[in-house]
Amino acid sequence: MLLIKNANIHPMTGRPAFHGYLLADPPYIRKVGSGEPPPHLTDRDDLRIIDAKGDWLIPGLIDAHCHVGLFNDGLTTEGHDGNEASDPVTPQLLATDGIYQDDVCFSEALAGGVTAVMTGPGSANVLAGSFALLRTAGRTVEAMTVIKLAAMKAALGENPKHVYGRKDKTPITRMATAAILRDALAQTQTYIDEKNFLAKEGKPMTRRDGRWEALAPVLTGERIVKIHAHRTDDILTAVRIANEYGLHYTIDHCTEGYLIADLLAHEYQAGLQPGHGLGKPGLGRLAGVITGPLLSDRSKPELRQSTIRNPGLLAAAGIPVAIMTDHPVVPVQYLTVSAALAVKAGMTEQQALEGMTITSARLCGADKTLGSIEAGKLADLVLFSGNPLDFRSTVRMVFLQGKPALPEV
Repeated sequence: MLLIKNANIHPMTGRPAFHGYLLADPPYIRKVGSGEPPPHLTDRDDLRIIDAKGDWLIPGLIDAHCHVGLFNDGLTTEGHDGNEASDPVTPQLLATDGIYQDDVCFSEALAGGVTAVMTGPGSANVLAGSFALLRTAGRTVEAMTVIKLAAMKAALGENPKHVYGRKDKTPITRMATAAILRDALAQTQTYIDEKNFLAKEGKPMTRRDGRWEALAPVLTGERIVKIHAHRTDDILTAVRIANEYGLHYTIDHCTEGYLIADLLAHEYQAGLQPGHGLGKPGLGRLAGVITGPLLSDRSKPELRQSTIRNPGLLAAAGIPVAIMTDHPVVPVQYLTVSAALAVKAGMTEQQALEGMTITSARLCGADKTLGSIEAGKLADLVLFSGNPLDFRSTVRMVFLQGKPALPEV
């Protein structure tokens, strides 16, 4: 058992911050309360008591979009396993098959208070494969995995064009990129229909296609799609195709989203209606946007109108906004620095904190167990010496499932 007392608790539940205590019975949070813990909680032989001394206790931070473990620091080409740039349609690929669990960046993430990362393939391919939600500590990928098949990655815009255009291979245009995505979804629907028909007839499916098997949960609404898009036209293409096929999706990067924030807010609100995102044509469900990286240059034309005001403007429009590092573009341990920049440019502190905790958890499909401090959730927690949005604040302790994951600072 673990008791953290005298903490400045920021629960991310909609409740304001308060001075109080937390009792964990690993791996879960058992009780959260205001003021001093009652005597019956402290009178136990198996209890470890930690005095937070007024420091901030927040949920473990979650980077909702990065490539930790797939682009390994210091290994150059040998450590680059994030883009299978041989075919623009590779939805059957699994991030967990390419992740190097001993990448030093996992331990650096943990030291920075990032307890979970949504990591997966890059944006070379139109359909790149599945992202996984991992904890940032563990000896094996299996031990680190929170959700193995957390999301499907799709990409629009410059990257697929650049990768395949220089090989004189489709897609060379945005038209072809959209057509490839539609064709893959259509073939998946045909595959599903055939499989269902044969099942009703009591006959086995004699052909198996790993690509369409991987995409099937996307069309039934069981799996979210992370759609890489920077420019307004690419963002709107993502919305268009999502509505055609009833996808449940996020817009990742969403660099020019602030220019069409009203349109995205409309799509988000529409997606809250019953039946959306359940594989029904015309009923896509936008879950939110994952913005960033916020500490990068304008390295390509589609970043020309990037601004650190983007997260705040999108959040002000009523859209759920998570903040990413896109590691290795921004080192994953600087997630809080990215959020601080967003606050400097107009995002509220609460929105920024939620954008690294509960909003990230929701957009990763993990909000039932992670992202907030409340009884019944997993005790993934971080004790900061002060406001995490102040770069001078240090991580004092990190807990994974109620157990200390770092030496106390």
